[in-house]
Amino acid sequence: MSKNLRQRTLTRIFFLPAIFAAITTIGLLSALLGDGVWDALSWVTLACPIAATAYFVLRSRRAQLN
Repeated sequence: MSKNLRQRTLTRIFFLPAIFAAITTIGLLSALLGDGVWDALSWVTLACPIAATAYFVLRSRRAQLN
């Protein structure tokens, strides 16, 4: 096992998924509880995980091409 993989703690492993879970929860609650600005907030927060996924997929493909 590489040195890099052994040093990962549970905090490092679950930090970003926990952040995305919190952001998604805020987005879902704002979509359910409000209108107007709340709808805009829900669109932005629910788009964050999609944008992050697209970013990492494109980054991975660029690394494979180089």
